[in-house]
Amino acid sequence: MKILIIGGGGREHAIAAKIVEAGGDRNTTVEIHAAPGNAGIAAMGIMCHSDVKADDIAEIILLAKEIEADRVIVTPDDPLVLGAVDRLNEAGFKTFGPSKNAAIIEGSKLFAKEFMARHGIPTAEYKAFTNFETAKEYLQSGIKYPVAVKANGLALGKGVVIAKTAGEAVEAITDMMIEHKFGESGTTVVVEEFLVGREVSVLVLTDGTTAVPLSSATDHKRAFDGDLGGNTGGMGVVAPSPYYTFEISQETEEKIIQPTLAGLREEGRIFKGCLYFGLMLTADGPKVIEYNCRFGDPETQAVLQLLDGNILKIMDAIDEGCLDTVPIRVKRKHAVCVAMASGGYPESYEKGFFVTGLRADGQVNDRDVQIFHAGTETVKDVRGTAIGFRTSGGRVLGVTAVGGSLSAALDKAYVAAGNIHWEGARYRGDIGRAALEYKQKAI
Repeated sequence: MKILIIGGGGREHAIAAKIVEAGGDRNTTVEIHAAPGNAGIAAMGIMCHSDVKADDIAEIILLAKEIEADRVIVTPDDPLVLGAVDRLNEAGFKTFGPSKNAAIIEGSKLFAKEFMARHGIPTAEYKAFTNFETAKEYLQSGIKYPVAVKANGLALGKGVVIAKTAGEAVEAITDMMIEHKFGESGTTVVVEEFLVGREVSVLVLTDGTTAVPLSSATDHKRAFDGDLGGNTGGMGVVAPSPYYTFEISQETEEKIIQPTLAGLREEGRIFKGCLYFGLMLTADGPKVIEYNCRFGDPETQAVLQLLDGNILKIMDAIDEGCLDTVPIRVKRKHAVCVAMASGGYPESYEKGFFVTGLRADGQVNDRDVQIFHAGTETVKDVRGTAIGFRTSGGRVLGVTAVGGSLSAALDKAYVAAGNIHWEGARYRGDIGRAALEYKQKAI
């Protein structure tokens, strides 16, 4: 069986590791390819096609034909929103990921807001604008602050500004609509009521009808300790989230997850894959902040460590519309991911620094810790032999640990991170701190 994973971040590394864990059966071996992949994936012995970009659908199809892929797993948002799954299916390939008309639930924030309004799904009040002056007038009209200002399209998880004043809000729409900081994604902006509460992510595996939630998670988006600094792609995760109680999960299932899937079916947008719910647990109950049409990153790096199930059989069942027949459980453990980043991230940063503290396979000497690479390159000697890794991105590594308690998982993750070094390396020192304090108070 040949599997092609599209993407090159920590999420794809985590998925590759889960496929290796699943393995084949007595009559089948599993051969994994990644495009473009990364140095950590390559260190697993997986063939990485670094010349194929994740959003180049034509090249992805050619590669899938060349290697005779049995399944193509499309995980990044760009190719999903562009219709990679549809075109791969048309070319005769099994896939994992939603069709283009379902992926729009992430591809357009305005679509998502209008969809939730149509189907009575709880979310923040909003207004959308395509004209800068009209948006500016609204923001200066005495509305209540803070507000969330969002670029309509994809923006690498950074197209959201929490504006505390009218001045900050106008600056945000200027960046989006006038300066085109996020390209076409900012030609339409959505201004939302600011929701107050605990933020939780829930990743749901679905065949369009059956919904199987994986472990809940709490992400840490801000760059620095104390939730200071700019938004990032994610600086760390704890799973499960202590804030996501059984009662809240039942309410979310009834008022958000099932109505979302039913609404998508009703509109002819059958969603097959992983549907991510970004929630705010408000005093009025859980509300949707955003949808993602794929595994979130870095949440996936923690959540997949708690998945007790064969990921390949799960993908087969999603394809066949029989997800309810496959055993899927969540381990009664805790997982923590601490993102190690380059100095200067999420703004400008330097690359090319040699990483110390990793084995030749990109891992560390602790079986409860996995290192997921997101921004590394392989360093080779003059004979072409791999001798280590150097940095090649902003978020470089996801140090992910599993423990019997949240505190144990945190300890393991931070010990491992503390032993990995490169010039300018940094990470937040307070991942999971608030969650741990909350758990301790609840005992």
